[in-house]
Amino acid sequence: MNAVTVDDLLARERRGDRTALVDATGREYDRHWLCTSSWKAGNFLRHSGVRESVTVGVVGEGPLALLAFFGTTLLEGRTRFDPPTDLANEDAFRALVAPTESGWGYELPPGAQRVYYGDQPDEPGVHHFDAGLWSENPSFPPLSIEPETVLVTDGERTLTHGEALEAARAVVEEHDLETDDRVVVRAPLSNPGTVIAGVLAPLLVEGTIVLTDRAESDPEKRGDVAVSSDPAAESARIDVDALEY
Repeated sequence: MNAVTVDDLLARERRGDRTALVDATGREYDRHWLCTSSWKAGNFLRHSGVRESVTVGVVGEGPLALLAFFGTTLLEGRTRFDPPTDLANEDAFRALVAPTESGWGYELPPGAQRVYYGDQPDEPGVHHFDAGLWSENPSFPPLSIEPETVLVTDGERTLTHGEALEAARAVVEEHDLETDDRVVVRAPLSNPGTVIAGVLAPLLVEGTIVLTDRAESDPEKRGDVAVSSDPAAESARIDVDALEY
């Protein structure tokens, strides 16, 4: 697909009943769900002040963590997966999306919002991501995102939409990824290479993102190629530490 920015991968015409995502339990989610839920996530996170150039911390690696990433992307914000717990001096940090049981352990700068998923949070002023997604508008305003817009950061460097998609296309070509190929994510999303190879590359070809808990004894049974940084892992492997971006 000739995507210019990551939001193109979530466009209305990309909806369909092909499987887009499989979680660590084996539950499948189709492309219609992924696109529509990402739009809902963007609409919901907008209420928490997410906008262009701000940073959103996302804790976890399940479907809701990915939706938080895509929602932030649609709002032209940047995602930092698994940020450090002390964020008090991060002026650009605007929201933390985290499991309810672990969100309390993060110190945020003044004005930053807490968005928890899983159990209903008891703390006043904390938004519940699950409930917000359920009730939010399932459509999204037209976008005009520039390729130079920052997509993700690991705290040391940033990766733009254009850079991420260029690297994802290189992964597709080098590993001959095709429609309906299943890409098993065995490396942390805090590594931008994992986002490139494990999330964006399969979306480019309408393949399937397969999430794991990274403790499975035989993940090869779940997909066609694994995204990993472990040289002793699967033979059909995309080494995230060897990617150029």
